[in-house]
Amino acid sequence: MTDWAWDYNPSAEYVTDGLPPGVVAEVERLVTELAALGQDSVKVGRPLDREGGLREFDLMGGRGFMSFLPVPRHECVHVCNVTWHG
Repeated sequence: MTDWAWDYNPSAEYVTDGLPPGVVAEVERLVTELAALGQDSVKVGRPLDREGGLREFDLMGGRGFMSFLPVPRHECVHVCNVTWHG
């Protein structure tokens, strides 16, 4: 377990506006697990050929994806965007 946290960037209202509650719950569950990975969260998701930077992770079997930014210096994972195709 790490001391990493997670947050929405720029805000929860901006990122989750219009999403079904189940999708928001799944995003929050996944980002909690990413924060638990700590430093290793820079290796999760796409792009597969490098670490760090803005990452993407599929949601619910490819029905959407979330973009997140792990920031080791702040020990935080920021959820920047959620795209839902429903």
